[in-house]
Amino acid sequence: MKKTALYQEHVKLGAKIVEFGGWLMPVFYTNVIDEHITTRTKAGLFDICHMGEIMIEGDDAFRLVQKLFTADISKLTKGGIVYCVMCNENGGAVDDLTVYCFDKNKYMLVVNAGTVDKDLEWVKKCSSGFDVAVTDKRKELAKLDLQGPNAEAILQKMTKANLNSLKRFGFIENEVNGVKAIISRTGYTAEDGFEIYFGVNKAVEIWNRLLTVGKESGIKPVGLGARDTLRLEACYSLYGHELDDSITPIEAGISFVVDNKDNFVGKEALIKQKMEGAKRLIMAFEMTDKAVPRNGYEIFKGNRKVGYVTSGTMSPTFKKGIGLGMVEKDNSKTGNEIEIKIRDKLYKAVIVKRPFYEYKGGNK
Repeated sequence: MKKTALYQEHVKLGAKIVEFGGWLMPVFYTNVIDEHITTRTKAGLFDICHMGEIMIEGDDAFRLVQKLFTADISKLTKGGIVYCVMCNENGGAVDDLTVYCFDKNKYMLVVNAGTVDKDLEWVKKCSSGFDVAVTDKRKELAKLDLQGPNAEAILQKMTKANLNSLKRFGFIENEVNGVKAIISRTGYTAEDGFEIYFGVNKAVEIWNRLLTVGKESGIKPVGLGARDTLRLEACYSLYGHELDDSITPIEAGISFVVDNKDNFVGKEALIKQKMEGAKRLIMAFEMTDKAVPRNGYEIFKGNRKVGYVTSGTMSPTFKKGIGLGMVEKDNSKTGNEIEIKIRDKLYKAVIVKRPFYEYKGGNK
C-alpha cells in the first residue's frame, strides 16, 4: 500500500486512514460534515499527493495533446488550464483530467490516482511517431489543494504572487514559502481555491505552514470523505463512477468538454452518439423520502429497473439524500419521479437540474 509524503502528519492529527486506489489516505480528521462545512465557509486543506502528473514536452507536444483530448487545445495559451476527457476509439473515457499549458511545446496533465499507469501507457501508445518526451512526474511532485472563501487570504501570506489577479482555470509559476511552485486557481469543491504543486521533499514543511498561517482564518485539514461530498454537491464526475472506459462524456452529462475540432481519438464515436442521441445519461436526483442513496443501488420507475446510482450521499449543505445516477434516456427528464432500491425497499426520489451547488468563486 502506498503512502504520500504527508502520511505521518495525518497520523499525528488523528486522522482515520483508509485505502483509496492503492493509497493509505485520510478519510476524515474530525468528521466529514464538519470538514465539508469548514471548506464551504472558511478554508480546507487537502493532501492530493496521490494524484498523478504527466509532462509532455517536445516539438510535437501540441499536436499530440490536440489528438489525445476532447478539448480544443489550440484555445489554450500559456498559463491556461482546461478540464477535458481522454477518450478511447469507442468514445469511452480513458480518464478525465486537467491540462496545463506552459507553451506549445510543454503541457502537464493532472490525472486520477487510480489511472496513472493506464494513462501513461495510453499517452505513450498514442505518441508513436510524435517528437515528444512523456515523463511521469508523480514521484517528484507534491500536490496540496487549498479550498474555500478564505483560501486566497491564507495563501497570499505565503507568496509574493498577486493571487487576486489570477483567474479561474489559470496558473502561475512562483514561490510558496520560498519554495518554487505551480499555483493554479482550480479545485474540486465548487469554492474558490488553489491547487499547489512543488517538490515532494517540501510537502511536510508547506502543509504545516499553511495550517499555521491559516489558523486565524479557520483553516482545517480535510479528508477524502468531505472531498467526495463537496464534489457531489457540485455534480463533478468521479472516475470509476460517472466516467469509465465504457461511459462517454456525452452519457456522463459533460458534453461541454467535447469541442468541435479536427480529429481526436474517439471523435467518430462521439459524433455518431451525438447525432443518434445517447440511450442513457448521468442525471442528478434528490431523495424525497428520508434515505441515503449509495453507489450501485438500483433505480426504478414503477416496477421496472431504469438505471443505477453512480454516487450518493447525505448532503451536509442541503441536509437531504442526493446522488448521481445512470438512467435510461426516456426516464431522464428533470422532474421525473423515480425510486431508489435500498435494502429491498423502494424510496422516492426526483430527477433535478445539475448542479445542486453552484460554483461560488466568482469569475476570478
